[in-house]
This record gives sequence, structure tokens and C-alpha cells, in this order.
Amino acid sequence: MNMPLETARCIDAYNVVWDTPSRNAGESMPCGGHDIGLNVWVEEGDLLFYIDRAGSFDENNQMLKLGRVRLRLTPNPFTPGAPFRQELKLRQGYVEIVAGEPAVQVQVAIWVDVAQPAIHVEISSAQPVTLEAGYENWRLAVREIPYDRRHPCASWVAFAGTVTTEPDTVDFDGDSVLFYHRNRNDRLLVDHLIEQQGLGPVAREIPNTQRDRTFGGRMSGPGLAPAGTRDGRYAATPHRSWLLASRAPQSRQRLDIVLQAAQSETQAEWQAALDRTAAAVADIDGARSATQAWWAQFWERSHICLQPSTPDAGDAVWQVGRNYQLFRYMLGCNRTGEYPTKFNGGLFIYDPGYVREEYAGESADFRLWGGGSHTAQNQRLVYWPMLKSGDFDLMPPQFEYYRRALPGAEARTRLYWGHEGCSFTEQLENFGLPLGWSWGWLDTPDLYHKRTPFSDPTEQQAPWIRYLYLSQLEFALMILRYRQYSGLDITPYLPFIESAIRFFDAHYQWQHRINAIRPLDENGHLVLFPSTACETYKDALNPVDLVSGLQCTVEALLEIGGDLLSAELRAYYQGLLTRIPPLSFIEREGVRIIAPAKSWAGEINVEIPQLYPVHPYERYGLGKPDLQVAIDTWRHGGWSEEQLSHVSWHQQAIFCALLGLTEDAADYTLRKLGDSGRRFPAFWGPGHDWVPDHNWGGSGMIGLQEMLMQCDGRRIRLLPAWPAQWEVEFKLHAPFNTVVEGRHANGKLEWLRVTPPERAADIIEREI
Repeated sequence: MNMPLETARCIDAYNVVWDTPSRNAGESMPCGGHDIGLNVWVEEGDLLFYIDRAGSFDENNQMLKLGRVRLRLTPNPFTPGAPFRQELKLRQGYVEIVAGEPAVQVQVAIWVDVAQPAIHVEISSAQPVTLEAGYENWRLAVREIPYDRRHPCASWVAFAGTVTTEPDTVDFDGDSVLFYHRNRNDRLLVDHLIEQQGLGPVAREIPNTQRDRTFGGRMSGPGLAPAGTRDGRYAATPHRSWLLASRAPQSRQRLDIVLQAAQSETQAEWQAALDRTAAAVADIDGARSATQAWWAQFWERSHICLQPSTPDAGDAVWQVGRNYQLFRYMLGCNRTGEYPTKFNGGLFIYDPGYVREEYAGESADFRLWGGGSHTAQNQRLVYWPMLKSGDFDLMPPQFEYYRRALPGAEARTRLYWGHEGCSFTEQLENFGLPLGWSWGWLDTPDLYHKRTPFSDPTEQQAPWIRYLYLSQLEFALMILRYRQYSGLDITPYLPFIESAIRFFDAHYQWQHRINAIRPLDENGHLVLFPSTACETYKDALNPVDLVSGLQCTVEALLEIGGDLLSAELRAYYQGLLTRIPPLSFIEREGVRIIAPAKSWAGEINVEIPQLYPVHPYERYGLGKPDLQVAIDTWRHGGWSEEQLSHVSWHQQAIFCALLGLTEDAADYTLRKLGDSGRRFPAFWGPGHDWVPDHNWGGSGMIGLQEMLMQCDGRRIRLLPAWPAQWEVEFKLHAPFNTVVEGRHANGKLEWLRVTPPERAADIIEREI
């Protein structure tokens, strides 16, 4: 499991080290594994951490924290002025805190088991100490959510009625604290949305991901016993703490928190499963070794280390390499999730008052843009970089999100329009239905989301995402690339891929027949109207992103998955290629550039769909025809200042890298992956979303990868947009189970290794 010495050294150099405690949760450090995320910090003499887990969705489909843990040691090593060191050890996958003068020094290791949903805190001290461990919970009673604070349960935004959150159950159970949230089946969001969207006739086909969902866990530790409760307040949120304390001072102590999340018919069934998990983690030494071995393998499989010979936290280029690794670590913490890593904070959100003062007073459950809901254009950016990083084991949770919801999305299509295919909207709950906010509520004061008796009964009311179904194509393409890179089985996802494509063929033939009494135009092409180019160009005809997305995804299915198709299906998709309309172009400043659509009615957002044929849909790029058209589109597009932003989901670094524009790509990447301005350097945001902004980090990862290596079929282009002065040691993955690793320094590629060796013939190296 040992990595090359240079790689181990540069990864270790990226460890984050703090020599003073934090002021608050906004200065926390991420730690995690399995599908669990912790925010760890020391504040005013106490060690605290939040617990989050993929799949912790309540009745409102809000993603809830599982609680906060507060550790207090006596004698206390965290006194003002005492030695202190908190370190995120990337290669070992844990947080270590060492504090106190030598005679009373305490060492704390906090880690998450990668094989089981369990958190462990191991404490060793120079002299015996007493441990008080408090499990803190703020969901103690039914709470009405104010009208302007419903962002975490995004479907309920703009709803004119009352919305409440339900309390958790917490109590001592023997020598442990048992805590859980069990959804009330009589007030589930899915049932409200089925009624809102007129889907009663197909309700049985819509997967109910909320019914009986129960999530929580048990906190205990050797030598710990119940010590009562204590009420308190943190960041303006009241809480109660259930305390465990040492029966006697010890030099070695441990706290274990075992978690369970499932759709269990009874609470007793859920608790029995929790007890089985607790029994499975009894071998702490074995679990620790296995966890550290997995993290070592994680770093062995892939890395991009910048300026490894001259590590300097003040160097902007070095920061890019460090922050790439830190963000990848956060992605690795959701290794086995039932649900994917969320674009708007992942597993690592914290009290919102430390993000934006206007939200002070809300609890650490708060995030903008929802919990169980996804905005797909943002979400995709979290998962594309996992191909080149070789993190194939992290990708299935995202694929399962769509596979699980497919029956309902197909039933919805049949009911609304009477044709085949699935219709996944841009803003989507995890059971496959559009957000209630996007669909539109009756009687809401929000005019942009107000539904009326005259609204289209099959379409969303929100103007930004009306007619926007594009992202299902992009996730279908991602699954196909997953097979191309890894060689892994995608047959469980073929029904989704095929249904995602067929929808557009069936829907727009149906739509044009309604509009013009024929299914195709005079050239035998689909008429993709009404549609939209991203969220920006509205009432669009043949939008550029949809045209290029259809073409790229169908071609990829035939190329990558053709052997999985029958002869009849291959013929169908080959025929579909002939029905896809061409891209449209306009002239600006004397040059020909890509148009957002053949025609459109107006602009209401700041995306650049004109360059989606560059990424993710691969029509333009180095070595491909008409590259200058795409470059001219970038240079002469007339973009607004906000369109040219580097924050959040903006993809300019990716576009520039794929067009070979080295200077532009480097400039955007330095801003995109530079330090966040928060104590943890990869906690970017809020940007358009939240903190940590994971589509900010994901788009930054993709841009850096494409600067270093681009893949087109069997061709592998090295250093296609790489600045000569940037030193890099790298290991990345390419299609056909290929690994490319090497070192560039002093303006040249010093060494290169390609596995398998025969793939070296496909390398195209740019001379810098």
C-alpha cells in the first residue's frame, strides 16, 4: 500500500494544521468516511463535532444533522495559551488534536470507519483524565418554519400554509445515549407533491423514499455512564445535552458512535439493525487498520501535486494543488452512501450565521437549495472529476439516485403526455418529482412561482427551469463514460440511459405534431420547442446544449454501450442521430460563433450554454474540427461580468482548458481553487449556493484535470493547457482502464509511466 516517496511527501505537505483553537463552528475541519461527515473544532476549552450522514431526510425531505457532540476533559488541556495542534492527516484519513503542557498532554484521534457507519474518538493522556461526552440535540419539539426560512426543505419555499419540523427521540439506554428521527408517515412531502402535480393515478409507481425512514444512532464508550442532562445554547440555537462521563479517570479512553439509517417498518426493527452494526464494529484495532489502509489506497490511485519541490502555503499555485486534494478528501468521505454527495455543502455544513449573518438563529440543519432535492446542473459537477481521479467506487450513489426514481419519472411522462421516456426535471426531489416550489403553489405571494388555474398542468411554473430536462442526458453520458474509463458493469443503468434519450425523441415529435400536425420539420429533424438553453435563454428553439447533448449521448451509447444493445435498438439510435437538428450560429464582431439556439425569447440567468458543445458534450476541442469557432465564441460572446465569474458552478476554467487557452485556464483555476478565505481553505462559498460549495470545488477539479490531461476516444493529450512554470507530479485515469502518471518540471515532462504500457502509443504530448 506504500506510495512513491515523493507522492507521500507532497500529500503529507497538504495536511491542514492549526496551532490555535477555533472561534466557532465556522472554523471547523472536515473529517469523515463511509457516508459520514464530521465538522471538528475546539472552542473555549471544549472539543466539538457535528455529525452528518447521507440519507438523513425527514418528512420535509430536509437533510438533518444527526446532532453535535461536545467533549470536555478534566484536567482540561485546551486552556488559553497552552500548546495546541489540530491536524487533518489526509493519508491516514483522520483528525488528530494534541494539546496541553507535556505533563498533562492529551492526544485525541477522531476517525470514521470506512466499512461500517461508526465514529470513533480515541483519547490518550499523560495522566488520568475524566471525560464528559455530551450528545447535543436542538430538535426537541415541533417547530414551525418561518415562511422566509424554508430553503433547507426547498419544495416548501413559497408555500402559503404552515410547515413544521418534527422532533427527534433522545434518551439514555443503559450506559449509552440512543437518538433517532423517525418520519411520520401521515405528513410526508412526497404525498403533498403527488397531489400538487396531479399524479394520483400513478402514485403507486412513484418510489416513496420517505416512508418509515429512520436515522440516528447510539453513543457509548468503555467506562462511560450516564451523567444527566444539561440545557444550553449554541450560535443562538437552544439545545439539550445528554451526558456520559468516566466512572473513573483514565489515561486511555474511547467514545464510539454507531449510526443507522433505513426505511424500517418499526422502530424496533431499526434498533435491532443498529445493534447488529454495533456488534460488527467491536474490533476497533482492525477497523482502524482497515480504514487507514483504504485512505492510503485512495491517495495511491490518483493525485495532482503542484510545486511539490517548493511547498509554500503563500504560493497561489501550491494552494491550487493543496485545495484540489482537500476537496477530493471531502468527496471520499461519502464512499458508500445510499445518496450522493450534495452540491450545496455535502456532509459539512455548519451554523448558517457563520455563513451569512441574515440566517443567524437558524440551526446547523440550514442550507440553501434543499437537502433531499438536487439542482442537477450543479450536482453533475461534483461527479465528473471522479472519472479522471479514478474514484469509480464513489460514483454509484449518484447513478442510483436516478435509477431508483426511474419508474416514477416514466409513469409521470405517460400520464402527462402519453408517450415513452423519463422526464427528470432540473430541480428534483430524491423520489423523482419536481420541487414543489418549482412546480408552483396556489395562493403563494411569490409571483414567479405562483400557480394558477390556467397554468400548464404538465409543466413547472418557475421560469428559470421550465422545459429544462437536459441534465438527464448528461448523467446518462456520465454513466457511459464511467464504463469507458473503468470497464465496470452498467447494465442496471441501461434502462435509465435509454429512457433519458427516448424522452426527447418522443416528446418533441408529440409536441410538434400538436403544434404543426407533423412530427418533424421539413428536413426530417426534431423541432426542439418549447425548450430552454440552460436556465438562461428562454422559449428556445433547438437550444445548443440540448442539440449537442442529444448528439453526444446517442453517439456515446452506440460507441461505449453498443455491445449491450440489440440490433433493433442500435438501428433505432442510428436513426435518431439523423433526426437531431444542427447547431445554430450567429456572427458577432465579424466572426462566426455558436448561438444559444436557433431562436429564443429572452435571457434571465448567467450561464453560457453556447460552450456546452465544448463541455460536457465534446463536439469542439483540441484535435477536433472547427476549433476556432469555439475559441471565437469564447472571445466574442459578449459575456456579462457575472457570466465570466469564477465562483460556484461557473465552468470557464474547464472551457478554456479544453480549448487550449492556457493563460485563461490558469487564471480561472488560480481563482477557482485558491484559498477560500475561511479557516479551512477548501470551504468555498457561498457563491450561488452554500458553504462548503461542492460544485465550486468540483468544477475546479475538472478544470485542473483538463489542463493536465484530455481524453478523446483512445487519444490522450498531455499538458494541453499547462503553464510551463507550474511543477506538477500527477497520477490520473484515462479510458480503457488506463493510468497515466508522471512529473512535469522546468518546462518539460521529466518522466512518464502509462499502464498498460501499450497505451503509451496513444499519448499526444504538447511541447511547452
